[in-house]
Amino acid sequence: MIDEFDDAISPPFEIHEPETWRAPIIFNSPHSGSVYPAEFLAATRIDHDALRRSEDSFMDEIVGHLADEGFPVMRVHFPRCYVDVNREPYELDPRMFDDRLPSFANTRSMRVAGGLGTIPRVVGDGQEIYRERLAVDEALARIDLLYKPYHRALRRLATKAQQMFGYAIVADCHSMPSIGVSREDKRRPDVVLGDRYGTSCAGMLADAVEETFAALGYSVGRNKPYAGGFITEHYGNPASGLPTIQIELNRAIYMDERRRERGPQFRKVAADFSALAEALRRCASIPPAPSRRRRSNSGLPFEAAGLSARSPGSLMRGAWVGATGATDIAGKHAGKKKGHPQASGLSLGRKRPRRAATAHRAIAPHQYALQRN
Repeated sequence: MIDEFDDAISPPFEIHEPETWRAPIIFNSPHSGSVYPAEFLAATRIDHDALRRSEDSFMDEIVGHLADEGFPVMRVHFPRCYVDVNREPYELDPRMFDDRLPSFANTRSMRVAGGLGTIPRVVGDGQEIYRERLAVDEALARIDLLYKPYHRALRRLATKAQQMFGYAIVADCHSMPSIGVSREDKRRPDVVLGDRYGTSCAGMLADAVEETFAALGYSVGRNKPYAGGFITEHYGNPASGLPTIQIELNRAIYMDERRRERGPQFRKVAADFSALAEALRRCASIPPAPSRRRRSNSGLPFEAAGLSARSPGSLMRGAWVGATGATDIAGKHAGKKKGHPQASGLSLGRKRPRRAATAHRAIAPHQYALQRN
């Protein structure tokens, strides 16, 4: 069970807050984790190098220095092939487990069909991860002890930014292979921006990010092949003062993909993200144009996992409040199926993770230790 892994994955994630916030722009790196529990490795049928192909390697380092420049940064330590926080809380593949999943599990999403649910069945290139089927209790424990505390902490950070500034912007930072799974695929752009086709942030914000990268010499695509995952879809709500954009960076730009080493342009790319942060800070001071209505096609009753689809609207006065209202996803879906565990507010789990301070920075990052239920 997961409580045997405390030493390996504690803290499972951390938040670096600046001593003085210059803007409410949160840089999040949910897929750069590289701490692999020994028992997880023993249960896999592929080697460590194959598992690491799913990592957004070094993305946390590319954005990490932004905390020293006045912007909060959040990063995950555990790997996405162990628990993927950029999925719905219960996107689970029944083929992976030795007994029946709870009735509230979403077993029919496209991501589950591809083997890339909350507990992935395959790595990015399609290789099966596990030697044997898992116990359902193991999956639920990972969700309770890793996934839910992560989302509680991200929501708290966004709420803090909203309380301080009246709004918050989440930049969800990822990296992608330079080409797709098929070797016949063309090389991807240097950067792909995902705004869920205009629903997760105002067009002016996405345009500002695209123009900034283009001015720095990057080729930029929009929404293809990545329009934004669960974080972008769930948190991105410009009408409630929480615009969110996903940024996918081509790995060939900053690293040797085969050797998994930093490349000669690594420092330049990190510096370019400083320029991006400054551009977003300037853009955030300008009231946005109205955004299209937010829609969701996930079908998950978010409140079943305690995920709130709302931000505190009373705080959203002024910039980044869209003229059109946001669809209340949780209200449409919650309670429609029997057996959904109910939760209220912004909580994603039963207990709050412990916070441990460190002393190696002027402002200690918030580190979260595993909490047993």
